[in-house]
Formats: sequence, structure tokens, C-alpha cells
Amino acid sequence: MAKGKFTEQLVRLRCTACKKVNYNKRKNKKTVERKLELKKFCRWCRKHKTHKESKK
Repeated sequence: MAKGKFTEQLVRLRCTACKKVNYNKRKNKKTVERKLELKKFCRWCRKHKTHKESKK
């Protein structure tokens, strides 16, 4: 399979409280150099918590 010229990469977002992976998000590696940190709803905690980018 040939590699495309897209710079976007799929990353996982993990809850900081319960450590479960809840979301997947696309990230442009050229424009965004830092790790993503978003405030999203966690189904297991049933609250809005910060979700950080994690390794695959």
C-alpha cells in the first residue's frame, strides 16, 4: 500500500481520570507539534474531564 501525501494522523484521546480511551481525533503533524488536550465527556466517569493524546 502506497503512502499518501496527507500529514494528518489519527490519535487516541484518553481520559485523565479513569485512563480509558474514549475518542479518536485527526491531528495535522506539521501544524500542531504539541500533544492534544481537550475537555470532553467521559462515558465511564459521566463527567466532562480533560482527555490527552496517548500512544497507540
